[in-house]
Amino acid sequence: MLVSDKLIAEMNKQIGRELGASNQYLSIAAYFDAETLPELAGFFYRQSVEEREHALKFAKFIVEAGGRVAVPAVEATRSDIGSAEAAVKMSVEWEMEVTRQINALLDLALQEKDRLAMGTLNWFVAEQLEEVSSMEALLAVVRRAGPSGLLFVEDYLARRSAKS
Repeated sequence: MLVSDKLIAEMNKQIGRELGASNQYLSIAAYFDAETLPELAGFFYRQSVEEREHALKFAKFIVEAGGRVAVPAVEATRSDIGSAEAAVKMSVEWEMEVTRQINALLDLALQEKDRLAMGTLNWFVAEQLEEVSSMEALLAVVRRAGPSGLLFVEDYLARRSAKS
């Protein structure tokens, strides 16, 4: 095996965290869908898919490194989403936590001088910059718009998607 058992075990835990994030973003997307906010819903549906892809990227790395994928149980999502601001604030906090988790994995890979894992984990470090940045920007827009201005947030997301 090309990667230590300890690092494989921690990456397996991260698979569960990424799947948990995917499920949480699915719950948030459904909240916005129920509120008839299709741009916000679409944004979080895409985030859900992206988090699942992150879990798959970890699984693929483990397999290619000769390890065994062991997907852990995933906690139930929070469904007590009371507002757009609460939903996006939760997402910012989650992405900050994931950043800490990825950094801890990279620290472990550095301790073990595991350059294979470092390469993959460096991709995740860069990805977290984009994740945190986009969530913080969305939170700022939601706060600026206020509860009665969510259609402005919808317009912001529609214009942002058109540029992509």
